[in-house]
Amino acid sequence: MTEPNYVVAPPPSVSVAVRDSTARFPVHRIYCVGRNYAAHAREMGHDGREPPFFFQKNPDDLVEAGKPAPYPPQTADLHHEVELVVALAEGGSDIAVEDALAHVYGYAIGLDLTRRDVQAEAKKAARPWATAKAFANSAPIGPIVPASANGHPKSGRLTATVNGEPRQDGDIADMIWSVPEIISHLSRWFLLAPGDLIFTGTPAGVGELKRGDVVVGAIEGLGQLEVRIV
Repeated sequence: MTEPNYVVAPPPSVSVAVRDSTARFPVHRIYCVGRNYAAHAREMGHDGREPPFFFQKNPDDLVEAGKPAPYPPQTADLHHEVELVVALAEGGSDIAVEDALAHVYGYAIGLDLTRRDVQAEAKKAARPWATAKAFANSAPIGPIVPASANGHPKSGRLTATVNGEPRQDGDIADMIWSVPEIISHLSRWFLLAPGDLIFTGTPAGVGELKRGDVVVGAIEGLGQLEVRIV
């Protein structure tokens, strides 16, 4: 087969480490669920079990464990949001809830970095969240733990500290929409594909980060993700 002749150099492929393996997980798209914990919804001024809504980050926004995350421009209020991340091995559309977990490869810890001041202005103006959420280095992520090795967690403590100070403390059992429900809902809007990542939302306790801060996110069974803001 003849190699394509590109007019500019193609971007490098994006992948994430897999725990205890030299093989890597290729990333297709990144989907994120908004306000998926009741306490966090309340701290953001909302309440109730609303239908899930989604936004996206870009694959090259990922920052792997052990690498720093630069403080982004155009914000004075950067926030941390530690989340369970779902990695899909199979895609599809209109996936039934009872079939959803069969599409999952594994799970990881993710950090949804957010320009909170930019997001607040976007909300006031009824504008998209892209500049608040989908900026470079906005999605630190730990190694993916295969479900074949660790199962499909339905509960587990989720915490975040900043410079050793406790910030977030919740449980993934408190998600308003469970992982199977998220996958099912998302597949009604998008044709999901192998390599998709889903950030599933964050519990209460989100807060401001400054240059030099060290965020440590932890989820029971998945270990820790440490990120320095530089």
